[in-house]
Amino acid sequence: MNTDVLIVGAGPTGLALACQLIRYGVDFVIIDKKETTTPHSKAIGVQARTLEIYEQIGLADKLIEIGAVAEKARMFAGGKVRGEVEFKDLGAGLSPYPFLLIVEQGKHETLLYDHIKSQGKDIRWQTGLESFTQDKAGVVATVKTANGAGETINAKYMVACDGARSLVRHTLGLEFSGSTFERMFYVADVQLDWKFGHDALQVFLMKNSLLAFFPMTGENQYRIVGTFPEEFAKDEGDILYEEIEERIRLDAQIDFDITRVNWFSTYKVHTRHVDKFSVGRCFLAGDSAHIHSPAGAQGMNTGIQDGYNLAWKLAWVLRGQASSELLTTYNEERLPNARILTQTTDRFFGLVASPEPLLVFTRLYIVPYIAQFLFSLDAVKRFVFPRISQIAINYRSCSLSKNDGSFKIKAGDRMPYFQVYNQSVYDRMHDPKFHLLAFGGDGFAEVGEELEDVLDVRNLALTTEAEDIFGCDKPFILVVRPDNYIGLITQDVSLKAVTKYLNAILR
Repeated sequence: MNTDVLIVGAGPTGLALACQLIRYGVDFVIIDKKETTTPHSKAIGVQARTLEIYEQIGLADKLIEIGAVAEKARMFAGGKVRGEVEFKDLGAGLSPYPFLLIVEQGKHETLLYDHIKSQGKDIRWQTGLESFTQDKAGVVATVKTANGAGETINAKYMVACDGARSLVRHTLGLEFSGSTFERMFYVADVQLDWKFGHDALQVFLMKNSLLAFFPMTGENQYRIVGTFPEEFAKDEGDILYEEIEERIRLDAQIDFDITRVNWFSTYKVHTRHVDKFSVGRCFLAGDSAHIHSPAGAQGMNTGIQDGYNLAWKLAWVLRGQASSELLTTYNEERLPNARILTQTTDRFFGLVASPEPLLVFTRLYIVPYIAQFLFSLDAVKRFVFPRISQIAINYRSCSLSKNDGSFKIKAGDRMPYFQVYNQSVYDRMHDPKFHLLAFGGDGFAEVGEELEDVLDVRNLALTTEAEDIFGCDKPFILVVRPDNYIGLITQDVSLKAVTKYLNAILR
């Protein structure tokens, strides 16, 4: 079997990558040892940046339909409600999806899989990677099929989306350094009866533990996440559900009745990332490249962004429109993000569960009473939402980012969200190409045959809102990459400037 890209692993990262390769017309084979998509909820938080990615392929609204928007957080301490924070529209004006969406991973994967099948492709289920070799021409992978037979797949490139125990990562000999939290985490999906509404994330503030109830789709359905104390010494496989519920009741200190347990699991949290995201023609994405605390619902969303960054680069190289050097920017852009992610999730976990006396006092006696006020301030919203939602991730210092002039928005930033002619600016960037956005001036009538295949041109009014966002009241242009990150921003409103930038990238 011959293909352009072999994707190993059909979890959210692999499935989302497959959807992007379909968008670019890239041939691929995707394999997974499982029989089908996961039946479990697993990762449930979907951030705004992921929805912006899905919007380009028509899946954002469909995912929202099967999920639930987290509208507020209710904070408990000592068995009593101490405060509430509204965040249904926390990111209003910053994204068309100014909220956190709660969707079970099983439903999420099914949506992606259905999209893949609707485009005439499928997953090779019950097919596992056994071994592989690579050279300058491509990757030769040996796989074992459902009936136990061996098979060879020849691919020009391979992307490992095969999780934290990645065979690909081990075979490549990549470092996966980091640390392990000493405490045992637990997660339980349950049906719950109590006096509190189903409209809020319930956060229980304690001296040295973590406990939160996440509302999920379905009447009285909740995800409960928490930690056992450090002295709890049992191994993962030895913990009974009854021990988990006993811990929940002890920490929550409120009355409730768990009427059904749909699924539960226990695990140790590791914080690790690879030393590089690629070796030769093999790339890593998602948990195969980085794992960390579940704090902030960042992991799955980051894996999806890995694939989003890589897909367009593979497409341009495979079509012969760019040299293979473009693929080196995948590691350049995604490795620093993985480093930052592991650091920030560790810090966030420390804030919510550290036994350090000052943090305990702040968590129990200050945060619940001032959080509602703080989250009503625009300055706080504009600081918090971009970081949680992942729209603040940038590639400013990377080689594909070129600035020419003084702007508030820099090359390497995600294209900011705003309205143009009563429509989202993203509505003009669905084509799988680079996008030339000319604000003000005479604009561009045509760009020539050699650029038509790679560049979509939009002439836009330089509105007061655009002037404020970009910090420029004179005509300027953007070249936006296919992944909706700004590659070039300049006041040189000329085709020469655009051609120079694209030639440097595409060679």
